[in-house]
Amino acid sequence: MSSGERSHSLGSIVERFGGELIGDKNVSVTQVAPLELAQPWHLSFLSQAKYRNQLETTRAGAVILGPEARDLTSLPRIVCTDPYAYFAKVSSFFNPVKIPPPGLHSSAVVASSARIPASASVGAHACIGENAVIGEGTVVSPGCFVGDGVKIGDACFLHPRVVIYHQCIIGDRVILQSGVVIGADGFGIAMDAGRWIKIPQIGRVLIGNDVEIGANTTVDRGAMGDTVIEDGVKLDNLIQVGHNVRIGAHTAIAGCVGIAGSTKIGRYCRIGGAAMISGHLEIADNVTISGATGVGKTITKAGIYTSAYPAEPHHEWLKNAVHLRHLHELAKKIRGLEKQSRKPKRKTK
Repeated sequence: MSSGERSHSLGSIVERFGGELIGDKNVSVTQVAPLELAQPWHLSFLSQAKYRNQLETTRAGAVILGPEARDLTSLPRIVCTDPYAYFAKVSSFFNPVKIPPPGLHSSAVVASSARIPASASVGAHACIGENAVIGEGTVVSPGCFVGDGVKIGDACFLHPRVVIYHQCIIGDRVILQSGVVIGADGFGIAMDAGRWIKIPQIGRVLIGNDVEIGANTTVDRGAMGDTVIEDGVKLDNLIQVGHNVRIGAHTAIAGCVGIAGSTKIGRYCRIGGAAMISGHLEIADNVTISGATGVGKTITKAGIYTSAYPAEPHHEWLKNAVHLRHLHELAKKIRGLEKQSRKPKRKTK
């Protein structure tokens, strides 16, 4: 246990976050931890049945459980409807983000027309362009670039080396992790006489409130209209969002996903890692796309969609690949056999 960690009684946690407390309310914990690593000063949680065996051996001081698991241990426990969400709230409470003090670092380069409130923090070697607006309590970490005319809302946190190109608009409470690039040119080119001509990208990126974007993710500006990330969207690391894409509110997208230009993704969607989504498509609300799935057509109905081929031993894959190459020929043969089987049979004398 770190000497700097503050202890919290189970009673005070339940008073703050709700839930049913079973056991001694005076038991104190200082941090959260997974079941297999937890020590007596940790609060752990069980959200999936496959980890129940770890509940039997854990050394945690207390656990968070769902109603179906309330009697699986004698440890002090908090029973709630969603243990994982409850754990997330407690972890955020135990581990608040450290906010640097307000003020401008002496090495920051700030245009005279930029508007920065006294409550904002601008770190070393940050650069803020003409007519940029920074919101109350927003943190612009060292090495960030904020272009001309950019507007950033209140209580945002730009981690080191975030780049926001000109005229983009960021809402309130947005977190941009290191290396994020907002508003770079989209991939717009036209072939002319054997050479590519660049098409100017004159739109913007508009980001709503409570959005988080992971490290080294890029969101391209619109070609003519705007690229839009709605409220509550969560983007993992290393995602490519093409020009004029629109991502609906509260959608979550895992790492290494590529979204081609002008695609519209609905609200409350979940997209697994390394999925590839073609351009000019529409994806309905409440769609889940499995990892490594290729999406080449519009999806109009909520549900789970998967196209990734599961891994198998290489020698088995080689045999199956041979059959896949001839699948069309096989389908033609089957159709021929079906057609033949439907012909009336000649009566024998």
